[in-house]
Parts: sequence; C-alpha cells; structure tokens
Amino acid sequence: MGNPNVKGIIRWGWSFVLGLHALAAIPFFSRKGGIRVFYGGARAGDVGGPLVKVKRLRALFPERFWGYNVVYVLSNAPYLPGFALALLKLRGVPMVHNQNGLFYPGWYTGDWRMQNRRMARTYHQADHVFYQSEFCKRSADQFLGERSGPGEILYNAVDTSVFHPPAKPLEWEEGTCRFLLTGKIDDHLFYRIESSIRGLAHARAKGMAVILEIAGWVAPGAEAHTKALAQELGVGEYVVLTGPYTQEQAPSVYQGAHAYIMTKHNDPCPNTVLEALSTGLPVLYSDSGGVAELVGDGGIGLECQHSWDEPHVPSTAAIGQGIADIVAGHEGFSAAARRRAVEKFDIRHWERRHSEIFSHLIDGKT
Repeated sequence: MGNPNVKGIIRWGWSFVLGLHALAAIPFFSRKGGIRVFYGGARAGDVGGPLVKVKRLRALFPERFWGYNVVYVLSNAPYLPGFALALLKLRGVPMVHNQNGLFYPGWYTGDWRMQNRRMARTYHQADHVFYQSEFCKRSADQFLGERSGPGEILYNAVDTSVFHPPAKPLEWEEGTCRFLLTGKIDDHLFYRIESSIRGLAHARAKGMAVILEIAGWVAPGAEAHTKALAQELGVGEYVVLTGPYTQEQAPSVYQGAHAYIMTKHNDPCPNTVLEALSTGLPVLYSDSGGVAELVGDGGIGLECQHSWDEPHVPSTAAIGQGIADIVAGHEGFSAAARRRAVEKFDIRHWERRHSEIFSHLIDGKT
C-alpha cells in the first residue's frame, strides 16, 4: 500500500501544482468556442471506477488544460486547493461536481472527517451537482451537509453498443453457470471475494454446478487469501483468477460469464454492475448502497445489515441460495438486465445530459 505519509506529501504537491495551473489558466477563460472541460487533475485509466469514468468523459469531452470554460470535479478526486476554487468562483468559471461515494469509518481508516471536508468544498461551491444515485444524494446530505444549489440524479453510464450479449449465447458446459466478480480488490475489500467463495461452496454442496471467475486487479495479499480459502473449502478448481484487464478487453470478459456477483458494502453506483447488466448478466448483489437502484428486476438483492462503521455481507446461506435462484431464473433475469441497461443507463443519455448542463452554465444561465 506504500507509506501513507509519503503519499500525503505527493498528494499535497500535486494539489498545489494544480492550483497554480488553474490560476495561470484563469485569464484565458472565455465562454465562447463550445464546450471546453478541465477535469481538475483527475486521472483516467482502466482500474477503478473514478479512473474509468474520467476515461469515458474525456472520450466524449476532450480535456482542455488551457482555455477551458467549465471545470468538472469528481468527488473522489478533489485535488484543486481552496485558493484555486475561490478564484475560479470569483472569475465566474462554471463548476460541475460529480458526487459519488464519500468517507466513513467502515472503510477508511484515516481521518475521514477531514477527507469529507475536502470533498465538501467543491460540493457546496459547484454550480451544479450530478449525484450518481439516490444513495449518493442521501449520503452527501448526511456527511457533507445539505447544499442550496441545483443538482440531479444522473447514474453512471455504459455504452450498450460495446457491452452487449455475445452474438452466440455462451454455452453452459455440462450445465455449469459461470459467475463473474470484477473490480479492483485491495486487501480491505477481500471480504467481497471471501463471501462469494463461501457462497459458491455452499451452492456446490447443495449440488449446484457453478464456477466463480475473478477478473481484475487483486492485491497480492488478497490473492493469496483467495487461493488458500478456496482450497480450504474444497472448491479450488472452481475459483479462477484471470488477472487485470483493460476497458477495451472488458466486453469480452463479461461475455465469458453467465451471471455477476457483487457483495461490496454500500457501493454507490458501480460501473461494473452496469457493464454486467448491459452484457445481459443477471446480478446477485448485497442490498446496500445504490446497487438496488441499478439492478431492478435484472437480478436478486440479498438482505444485508446497513452500517457506516463496518462492512457487512449477506449470510453464506443466502448467497448460496441466491446463486441457485439466479440459475433457475436465468433467462428472465438476463433479458431484464439487458433491457434495463439499454433503457436507463445508455451512455448517449449521459453524454446528452452533461452537454446540456455544460452549455447551460457556459451560456451564463442560472
């Protein structure tokens, strides 16, 4: 994980440099010339929801480091310092804030109150806020304080023309259902894998022919625990780690599975669930956070205790039964998953709504 003090110094340095850059760029601000977005230092990439989101945004609205006329800040990447935000506001540069998850003791071991204060700066100064789910809105009200400015729920999006069911339905080899788990799994998120493996073992003990495929970056410690637990429960040959993948490879990763499992606690609006739905994968999930808002009739939610103090997962028996129920109703769940993704989460609506708000703010309308 690295030295947290060193990381803090690097983060402070990056924030300071971004602040100076923002100030240097302010004289070039102009409302003319179409939409020109600066993402406030947020990075793009293939691993992790915020990185993927920035990658998709940049593809739709290329970043302008100079001559920008709107600033887009992600709650997970609040890098612009207070002095830069104040001067941007004074100059009248429109600011949009994308509100995802926040900090609380159940997952963040550092000073979560301080981190929320950093996040709240742009949250309250922004001209418009996109909340990624109703859960994100409720959480922000509780931890960041209710804001007075405009905002709306705008779920994450998926390109349904890229993430789609395979042309030829994936065969069920010897009647086996392949459940997929994806994402970036640090050591503190190992419980996602552990709960899924225990549920798999329970289902197999009941006679279900199921396999768990884990795709994405897994911390070395979590990977070692995964292999050890699978062997301990006698399901070593039915748990497969396939390693990291890029966004370009992601559609084929999802097309190689029959169903998706998500037991992360309080996940606000995971891209991975949208990618699974769009590929026609029924989703078995822990009913906490904002996942239920995404899945609807495209899967099964399992009862889970809510807490801000520690993560919780459904019982092993409930996960095992949920696996069996997904297999039994697979065809209906699959059709509903794909339909829901196309109707509610297609990236074209997401792009259009961003464009409308950007244009509205750049034109100086309130």
